[in-house]
Amino acid sequence: MKLKYLVFTLFLLIIIVLISASFIEKIESSSTAFSLIYGSLWFTILWSLLVITGVIYIIKCKLFKRPITFVLHMSFVLILLGAGITHFFGIQGSTHLRKGETTDYFITSDHRINKFPFTLNLIDFQVENYPGTLSAMDYVSIIKAEDKDMQISMNHIGQHRGYRFYQSGYDSDGEGTMLSVAYDPWGIGITYTGYGLLFLSMLMFLISPKEGFRKLLKNKAVAVICLLVLTSSIPVDVQAKEPRVLPKDVAKQLGNLYTYYNGRVCPLQTVAKDFTTKLYGKASYKGYSSEQVFWGWILFPTTWTEEPMIKIKSQVAQTIGIKGSYASYLDFHNTEGYKLEEVMNQIHSGQEVDGAQAIHEADEKLNVLLMLFNGQLLKIYPYKNNDELQWFSQADKLPVELENEENKEQWFFIKKTQDYMAEQAVQENYNEVLEIASKILKYQKQEAKGALPSNRVFHAEKQYNTIDYTRPMAMAFATIGIILFFIYVRLWIKDKKPSKKLSVPLCIILVLAILYLGYLIGLRGYISGHLPLTNGYETMQFMAFCTLILTLLLYRRYTLIMPYGFLLTGLTLLVNMMGQSNPQITLLMPVLASPLLSIHVCVIMLAYSLLAFCLFNGITATLLPKTPLYDKQIGQLTRMSRLMLYPALFCLTAGIFIGAIWANVSWGRYWGWDPKEVWALITMMIYAIPLHQASVPFIRKPKWFHLYMIFAFLSVLFTYFGVNFLLGGMHSYAG
Repeated sequence: MKLKYLVFTLFLLIIIVLISASFIEKIESSSTAFSLIYGSLWFTILWSLLVITGVIYIIKCKLFKRPITFVLHMSFVLILLGAGITHFFGIQGSTHLRKGETTDYFITSDHRINKFPFTLNLIDFQVENYPGTLSAMDYVSIIKAEDKDMQISMNHIGQHRGYRFYQSGYDSDGEGTMLSVAYDPWGIGITYTGYGLLFLSMLMFLISPKEGFRKLLKNKAVAVICLLVLTSSIPVDVQAKEPRVLPKDVAKQLGNLYTYYNGRVCPLQTVAKDFTTKLYGKASYKGYSSEQVFWGWILFPTTWTEEPMIKIKSQVAQTIGIKGSYASYLDFHNTEGYKLEEVMNQIHSGQEVDGAQAIHEADEKLNVLLMLFNGQLLKIYPYKNNDELQWFSQADKLPVELENEENKEQWFFIKKTQDYMAEQAVQENYNEVLEIASKILKYQKQEAKGALPSNRVFHAEKQYNTIDYTRPMAMAFATIGIILFFIYVRLWIKDKKPSKKLSVPLCIILVLAILYLGYLIGLRGYISGHLPLTNGYETMQFMAFCTLILTLLLYRRYTLIMPYGFLLTGLTLLVNMMGQSNPQITLLMPVLASPLLSIHVCVIMLAYSLLAFCLFNGITATLLPKTPLYDKQIGQLTRMSRLMLYPALFCLTAGIFIGAIWANVSWGRYWGWDPKEVWALITMMIYAIPLHQASVPFIRKPKWFHLYMIFAFLSVLFTYFGVNFLLGGMHSYAG
């Protein structure tokens, strides 16, 4: 049928165009990609042709006889129709307001002036900070439009007579605000109707006994995984002279001080852990706790500058002229100065330098040490002036108010207590050290009263810092997964089931791992005050959590899912530590403080877990030996992959459009052609093809189906990792 080939040719052509556009944006610019492709007339015509030919093909195939499938496909037509109306008839722009002033116009994205049918007046503007910090929690504008008062903030829009207003910026003096403006009375309504029908039809598709998912569910099948070789090395550094440290119990008690760090107030223990991990790659060194290492560098720096504990890569080792993976602070300096200065100047000037990223990381570690040496890293002294709370280090310039005679004692306390503590530590008067620490703590509680984290949150963070063992868990699960892979596949090929002596202990391990990761995720969320799904570390940890639950739920029905679940969990946890072995718990950007973000990330991570199972299933099928049971076994693998593909694709689709709703609530547009958005759409389209086996004959054959699933997963990897590292964009924080 020529119409069928035309539809799928257009479908594939759009995928190719989207891939090309994402790289054009990287090579040229976002504006170039938009003018040449995303915003061009020919690209709109291409989508229109796909919709028109697709609808005709659906009617000719009499898909309306299957109402759920028909509604599912037509929902995409509505979404694209709404997007088209928004593109051609919607108006977007911005307006600027100062307190006490009125305006009746806004400037569109193409720099035209449009009039409102009413006037706007800024009554008040406020920046709300997280308690006890200078980090913004929200930006709030109080706007009067005719007789209506609107409170506009991040993730809380204002609406009046078809116009929607979004908080987008403010004046540095706090007396003015910048609002994004959107006027699109028809497009959004049609698009949201399409979203609603899409979510409902996907849910009904999974429930209805007449659709493909429930038919596959009636068959027994098996799931998933591939063979991966893991290698690791443990460096051992031996040095006769040990660096000087505080006794462990003394250093631990110093970790109970509060400090202002990374935009929030937290235990000093957290800073010590991040500091040690930043330098060494682990939270302890030679048996010394992170608090001992941290205070050792502060109080006894000369004994630590020769210690080879700064983890570096080979390019850095060559640059500074040493061998091995660890360097000392002195290794970076010689009689001529800082050894990385010249190469860093080359990098900053835009020159191409081999190993630039590794050199930059090493330079960052040296800068952290310099901050510690000059005292800037230790902001432990709060000062409240006119209800504004600020935190200072000993080295910071203090407010002029503290130089007054009546505040001289407070100035002296901030400037001299650390010096006195160092003096007592050198003399090993540890009781006096603790006494000084208790005075600092008392000062903190008095000066920052009401702005410190609660005792429960404070102790929860300390507990989190001491129980995070995901690194050994990752190595253990990956190793067990490899071993189980050979055991289970051998049993499965022989059509045998594993004994209860093997499966029961494994189930117990799964339950314990689920409880452990669940507790870690919950604890991290309790500490930060939001669901911990805002960066690569957190999302990969949640993906591992999803994988464990899926493995436990499905292992009785699908034997091979047990080794695959162990291996995928291990690999996921290893990946989440590649870029940040123990990341900081940071405050959310105001725009990210939305429950829609958490739902968006959760369902996409679940989709990635299921698609990973399909990948491993495909590799297993490809490597499956020809035995008398071959046809039966590859049939089981095929059915299992198809079974997982339905909820995986539906979760991915739902996640994309939930993200679109979140973007519309936050920024006034639900699609911006950001590289992450584009590649999520590409991935969704690629995985939609295998579900149309009636129209795509080659995909019906198990061999080609599994090969397709293997190569399709490259789009998942590129969406999650490639976009972050190669293409960038506003979603880069998610990787």
